[in-house]
Amino acid sequence: METMEKDGAAQEATVTPNKDVSEGNPKGYTVIYVSGGPGSGKSTQCAKIAPYFGFCHLSAGDLLEAEVETGSEYGKMIEDCKKEGRLVPSDLVVKLLQQAMQRSQNKKFVIDGFPRNEENRAAAESIMKIEPDFVLFLDCSEEEMKRRLLNRNQGRVDDNINTIQKRLKVYFECTLPVINYYSAKGKVRKIDAERSPQEVFEAIKDVFFELKEKHGETAGHP
Repeated sequence: METMEKDGAAQEATVTPNKDVSEGNPKGYTVIYVSGGPGSGKSTQCAKIAPYFGFCHLSAGDLLEAEVETGSEYGKMIEDCKKEGRLVPSDLVVKLLQQAMQRSQNKKFVIDGFPRNEENRAAAESIMKIEPDFVLFLDCSEEEMKRRLLNRNQGRVDDNINTIQKRLKVYFECTLPVINYYSAKGKVRKIDAERSPQEVFEAIKDVFFELKEKHGETAGHP
């Protein structure tokens, strides 16, 4: 959660139930969704992208973990969802993301682990009024994702073989249709994520240089 802490996104993450998160949504956001299956390297690559290109890295998963740590009712519900391999309700995820974006001084966001299903996507568009500039899709085989998840041994409650199978099932049934939705709109940038992290990042750089040129920025290291 390093990059989140720099922007204050990991602090006071508890949801304010009565807050209308659609109010005061600043204009001029640049939003990149980083998508892929569990273990495809989303957080690893976002941690490289954020400092190199000056983005704020927001992880839907890290925001949810931070909420769990508060011990709130929302946190308990999130923990139950993770144990059962279910997705957290979309309105809660969107509220956490919106609050984190409002706290940040940055207007450029790279968001990983979101949207995970059509409901997430629709909630983001209706509540945050934001569509991504593009979706970075880290393409990785099921076998490789499973191998990585079993080897990373982070002590996560959702890193056992049974829950991994559930997470992969959710990904193929729920997240891939979202990627296909954005692909039909010409917004998906597909990256072969089975290579080493540095090789993957080198391929990602080219995509972000194109974005910088589109926005009239100098195509180089900030």
